[in-house]
Amino acid sequence: MFADRAKIIIKSGSGGEGHVSFRREKYVPNGGPDGGDGGRGGDVVFEVEKGLNTLVDYRHKRKFRAQDGEQGGKRNCSGAAGADLILKVPEGTLIKDAASDKVIADMSGENTRQIILRGGRGGLGNQHFATSTMQIPKFSKPAGTGQEMEVKLELKVIADVGLIGFPNVGKSTFLSRVTNAKPKIANYHFTTIRPNLGVVDLEGKGFVIADIPGLIEGASEGVGLGHDFLRHVERTRMMIHILDASSIEGRDPVEDFYKINEELTNYNKELAQRPQVIAANKIDLLYDNKDEVIAKLKAEFEPQGIRVFPISGVTGEGIHELLYFVADKISTMEVKPIIFPQEYFPEEELINVDLPYTIEVEDNVYVVEGPKIDRLLGYTNLDSEKGFAFFQRFLKDSGILDELEEKGIEEGDTVKMYGLQFEYFK
Repeated sequence: MFADRAKIIIKSGSGGEGHVSFRREKYVPNGGPDGGDGGRGGDVVFEVEKGLNTLVDYRHKRKFRAQDGEQGGKRNCSGAAGADLILKVPEGTLIKDAASDKVIADMSGENTRQIILRGGRGGLGNQHFATSTMQIPKFSKPAGTGQEMEVKLELKVIADVGLIGFPNVGKSTFLSRVTNAKPKIANYHFTTIRPNLGVVDLEGKGFVIADIPGLIEGASEGVGLGHDFLRHVERTRMMIHILDASSIEGRDPVEDFYKINEELTNYNKELAQRPQVIAANKIDLLYDNKDEVIAKLKAEFEPQGIRVFPISGVTGEGIHELLYFVADKISTMEVKPIIFPQEYFPEEELINVDLPYTIEVEDNVYVVEGPKIDRLLGYTNLDSEKGFAFFQRFLKDSGILDELEEKGIEEGDTVKMYGLQFEYFK
């Protein structure tokens, strides 16, 4: 079974707890608090590994967890941060939320590394809570817990050209002739059960070609391995539709073409509208009626703007002309990588829950606290532009800014959220 899908559970590390301790030295009878902070938990990070072409590493292990942060220590010693969990995937892998099937990340193009779950914030030691009125704080701020979710991994092959057609029409033989790929070839259906990639080298006009496993009727409804195969067509810019011109298995090549395109349309209407060229294969098996068969195919498809090239994957006849036509076609097409946009944002989903918060005013300092704020600061990276933008949007959408203004906050006043402090500006 080919490994282009997997479902796994990932969890980021929890933060280390802040420490509660007091300075104890021989000649310092009234030493203050010196409990150190806990370390931040490790993130869950996905990275593209160029040498990988399957998700087989995730078929036999389902749970993956980043390291927890270490607890803080005495003498203001901070705990070490937990190690990030780096998960390697092939280029073209989609990461989806298993529950909603929404895209979290598309590991394609320039996106070769993405943090999916952030580790929990480390707890604050009691050194942070000493005040003029409370000089012996016997508590620390709890650490943030790690995030956990189930995700689906789907590999969608990245190639310029996809080979499509019914099983046993000669796609693998064609690929082995025009590239250095070594697909399994045999005279029975479904020899290919996973996509094979190859590079066609045409003196500077090379392109990547993928042998998509044979489709059958009902593939768009999941019959056979339909959905598993069809997903790999989605990233191709054009398709070579291979037909068995010899009808050696008793099928009509014209009827085959329309059946396959019907499955493409049912799966994704945009797929069937992408450029196609027909490779009328196995002409080496045609004898007396070769010209008649090719004329029939050209009469059917070329008025629709679909070129027909008679070829033989065995002898190589006609392949040269086909490849140069495809290369020229691709060179005139807009180079626009097919990237699936992010639909699901784990941080927002985990923060945007109905949790309470409070706003207290102390000497013109507006103190905002509560589980909602604690979770926000625990899961948001304010050092990044994206994280800070989300922080600002969160304050507005959650009604915190409106409530601050109702309490009389003015520009330049201080807002304090646990360890975070900033001046308020509209």
